[in-house]
Amino acid sequence: MRRTDKFTLFWGGPFSNWYKRDFTVKGRKFNCGEQLMMFAKAMLFGDLETAEKIMKEPNPRKQKMLGREVKGYIDKVWQERSPGIMAAGLFHKFIQHKDLTQIILDSVGTRLVEASPDDKIWGIGLHEDDPRAWDEAQWLGLNRLGSTLDVTRDRVAEHVAARNASPSYG
Repeated sequence: MRRTDKFTLFWGGPFSNWYKRDFTVKGRKFNCGEQLMMFAKAMLFGDLETAEKIMKEPNPRKQKMLGREVKGYIDKVWQERSPGIMAAGLFHKFIQHKDLTQIILDSVGTRLVEASPDDKIWGIGLHEDDPRAWDEAQWLGLNRLGSTLDVTRDRVAEHVAARNASPSYG
């Protein structure tokens, strides 16, 4: 992870969907953001069989491969719905662990950027060592994960502020 006053670039680590840290959403335990995303994808399209396989698979790479097998998948629907699904799920990941809460709050004031050279949808299509990664106009990808994490960070900050403003009882 590398940071300037404008960007926090990452590929791997706590902001990555492949980062292993258990968290729970609506009573269901996920081992990483990738599992959440692929499970949600399968459920969105009514593919319960693949959703079950994803939940049994501990490896994020294999979870992603299973997500590519979702029956009834419609790309336009997924592209529209996936950022909101991920923001809601990642909120739980970051508020359920104090260290992750602090890590995401430490990025306030910067734009989170997934510097994945292999991903032009969720990442920017460039590695953090590539000088173009520091110039948004030169990005090759959409940075959907970074933008989703920016939204998540704002929600986490609001949650922490509200919690800190509430009086403690007993």
